Amino acid sequence: MSERKLTTVTRTQGNNLALKEGRVHPRTFEFDFIEVPVLIDGFRRMVRGLEFDICEMALSTYLCAREHGKRFTALPVFLVRAFHHGAILVNTKSGIRTPKDLEGKRVGVNRGYTVTTGVWARGVLADEHGVDLDSITWVLSGDEHVAEYEPPPNVVPAEGRDLAEQLEAGELAAAIGVPGFVPLIEDAQEAGFRALAGRGHYPINHLVVVRDELLEHAPAIQDAFLRAKDAYVQGGELTPLHARVAELTGGDPLPYGVDANRATIEELIDHALRQKILRERPDVDALFADV
Repeated sequence: MSERKLTTVTRTQGNNLALKEGRVHPRTFEFDFIEVPVLIDGFRRMVRGLEFDICEMALSTYLCAREHGKRFTALPVFLVRAFHHGAILVNTKSGIRTPKDLEGKRVGVNRGYTVTTGVWARGVLADEHGVDLDSITWVLSGDEHVAEYEPPPNVVPAEGRDLAEQLEAGELAAAIGVPGFVPLIEDAQEAGFRALAGRGHYPINHLVVVRDELLEHAPAIQDAFLRAKDAYVQGGELTPLHARVAELTGGDPLPYGVDANRATIEELIDHALRQKILRERPDVDALFADV
């Protein structure tokens, strides 16, 4: 067994549990797991300070970081996927009834404009409901992980004011990722599954990145995560989301690899370009380590 240890941040969940419990070991090194209680703090620490050797990271954060020259590269290991139809929330007293009602209004966004949930949720508004995203003023409760990123002019800070209070007071028409309110899209969970069944919409939220000087270990990292995921899938105790996905697709509820996910990655890139998170379209293959 190798004595080399690589510091690693990843939230414990079914598809990496075998790694965290030591039932699966990488072949060229050992994981030195660092627990970061709020995972997004780990993203930020990796983006701004390269604090870890290996780190789970949100896909849109990675795309933005990559465009701004951050020295880490992704592996096509997609740890978290979710549907975001239910992330757009409204105050039932606001008079907002349909997504098109948001045009020309102010809409809150939990944390930063480049947060992956927000990118996917805005994509749902545009793709499925024809909402003109540029007509909306997006009000942020926080800043971006990638400090160099400059948002478009219709993105403004909340200036320290609580988004939930603004939504309750009618100052915001809706908010993305602010709990305590009602989803704007009716039957949101089933809307997500319908999008999967109808057009293969299965959003990627998180992947795995490794510092560029350690890319020699990329094949072993990917192999270890794949074996851990296979143990989870074959173990038969899937989360309700993964079980439903497996039922709808008849296959692996957590596919890894670039080719198996190319359409989904391209979809998020399309959203990121339209939402002015990316300036230029990256080559999908170049985003990932050659393993």
